[in-house]
Order: sequence, then C-alpha cells, then structure tokens
Amino acid sequence: MRKAVEFMIISALAFALLNVGVKYLSRFNVYQIVFFRAFGSLCFTFPFLIKRRISFIGNRVKLLVLRSVFGFIAMALFFSALQLLPTGTAISIRYLAPIFAAFFAMFILRERIKPLQWFYFTMAFVGVVALKGFEFHSFGLGFTLALCSAILTGWVFVIIRQIGDKDHPMVIVNYFMLTSCIISGILCIRHWQNPVGLEWLVLLSLGVSGFIGQIYMTKALQHSRTGFVAPLKYIEVVFTMIAGVLLFAEHYTILSLVGISLICVSLILNSKH
Repeated sequence: MRKAVEFMIISALAFALLNVGVKYLSRFNVYQIVFFRAFGSLCFTFPFLIKRRISFIGNRVKLLVLRSVFGFIAMALFFSALQLLPTGTAISIRYLAPIFAAFFAMFILRERIKPLQWFYFTMAFVGVVALKGFEFHSFGLGFTLALCSAILTGWVFVIIRQIGDKDHPMVIVNYFMLTSCIISGILCIRHWQNPVGLEWLVLLSLGVSGFIGQIYMTKALQHSRTGFVAPLKYIEVVFTMIAGVLLFAEHYTILSLVGISLICVSLILNSKH
C-alpha cells in the first residue's frame, strides 16, 4: 500500500509538471503544444509496441479512432482552458469527467447509478457553481472550454470501457497520441512559432511528464485496490495550485477554494461506490 501511495504521488507530480508546462507556454498556439505533447509520448509507445511485437492496428479500429479523435479535441480544449484559467480551477472542472462518464454509461452501457451517487453528483455541481460564481448569465471562455473538455473526456471513458480488454492499453494510448500528433501537426503549421531557450526544454518535457504520470498511475493501480488509489489522483490539484500560486502569482478566493474542495471530495466519495 505504501508503494501505491508513492507511485501515485509521483504520478500526480508528473501531471502537475505537465499542467505547469502548458501554462508556461501560453504564448504558443494550443495545436503546437498538443503536437509536442503527443510526439513526446510516441517516443515511448512505439518502441514498447515494437519490442513486445504488439500490432499497431488493434482490433476495435472504429472505437480506437473515435476514442482518439474525442481525446484529441478534449486535450486541445483543456490546454486552451489552462491558458485562460487559474490552473487549479481548470483541473477541477476537468475532473468532472467521471460524472459525465456515469451519465453516458447509464444510457450507452446500461449501467445503474446508485442513489447516493446522485447526491455526490449534486455536491460536485454545487462545487462548480461556487467555483464559477453565481452569475449564470456570463460563462467565460476558459470555463466553457474546460467544461466541454470534461464532457468529451467522460465520453472517452465510456468508449474505453467499450473497447475493454480487446486491445492492449498501450495500443489505445498509441492511437490517441498518433492521431493527436498528425492532426495537431497539420493545424499548427500556419501558427508555428520557433521556441527559444528554455521553451524547447519545456515543450519536449510535455510528452515525457505525461507518459511518466500515466505509467506511475498504472503502477499504483496494480499495487493496491482502485478505491484506495484513485482518490489520491486529486493530489494533482493541490500540487498544480501550489505551483500556480508560486510561479504564476495566481489567486484563489475562499469561494473558489470551497468549490474545488467540494468537487474533489464528491468525486473521491463517488469512486468508492
């Protein structure tokens, strides 16, 4: 269990570094950032599949392509939101994805939502309202982008459930990263800006930190039960908020902190059901 905690903390730190990197690169077009994120991960996924002699094509091709396209759009929207919102706020909204996944699964996979889960979903919604504020007539672009990213990510969760064990997890990730690399590579051509100095290092680190975060999260899930490990992922919010305050002089009101706390607590409790 101790190993699982250590692995999850490493994973959260890696994802927090990814988020901080995206925030730091705010002068770059989001497609260029997605391109480097995807290209960096492909440097790990391709050698893995070749070494293990696993087919790149996969078995559930239509679902793999659909997951990749939705995942690409969700990632681009989230990175855009990160450039417009305080990092902790953007991540907290993105973490609403499991709620949307539960709704989609109810209709697509015929999964049942327990009565207590509806209470947790309501708690998360109250957290979002507190985070956004009570001015319902004015939803900012960053908030809207993060919310749309969460909705699409929820759909991605359901598609992955549909794929099930028919394809190796690395095949799913490779499809996602390859699709993102190709689409973002084409779209970023007209917006391309040459990185300078430290920007090269940060851009190249995106794929590395994202891959490390994924690997150590998987290791944590392998070392302990999901109900214990999954809630630890929300440490990422804390790490990213601290980095945002120290590096980008971000400020959080009491109400926004309450909103973030409600979202995290509700999703932690929901993961136990």
